[in-house]
Amino acid sequence: MSLSPEYFEHMFNASDDPWSFRTRWYEKRKRELTLASLPHQRYQRVFEPACANGELSALLAGRCDSLLCQDLNQTAVKLARSRLREYGNVRVEHGRIPEDWPTGRFDLIVLSEVGYFLNAAEWQQVIEQTLLSLSPEGGIMACHWLHAIEGCTQDGRQAHASLERHLPLHRLVRHQEPDFLLEYWSRQATSIDLGETTQ
Repeated sequence: MSLSPEYFEHMFNASDDPWSFRTRWYEKRKRELTLASLPHQRYQRVFEPACANGELSALLAGRCDSLLCQDLNQTAVKLARSRLREYGNVRVEHGRIPEDWPTGRFDLIVLSEVGYFLNAAEWQQVIEQTLLSLSPEGGIMACHWLHAIEGCTQDGRQAHASLERHLPLHRLVRHQEPDFLLEYWSRQATSIDLGETTQ
């Protein structure tokens, strides 16, 4: 990783919400945009690496049958487990990508605010593992901050440029603002089933 595990240990030792996921309107709005950009009302199996304290995870839990969350920091794992304890369809594990990539297929893989914490070679491996793990009708949600982060070897633009170069998928959603870029990639060329009814 471009940033060591000690970096995240320091962050979580200083605060149980080091990026103000719970309190900043920017973060709340970005989560809601992320959920609104998912073309399917419900997914069967979802993987969210780098889940931090589980704020986005709590929203994803309501849109799927099974959610696997993962983080390399033990404090983040503990916080996420506490945040998500009411959801019986969620499992939170300790692990770091790309080394601890889970087995099985997923209908949705959420790569949110994680690409720039990996070096280019690790990010390439994550992209390859994502493709191998994606179900035939699966999709990838990627969302990243676009400004430089001290200590990181790549930024959000570079992370998304790598996705564009290496994902042989259909990009169904691209939403860019001055601060972040959000994209949804799918194995399927169509986005929404117009005949689907709300649950």
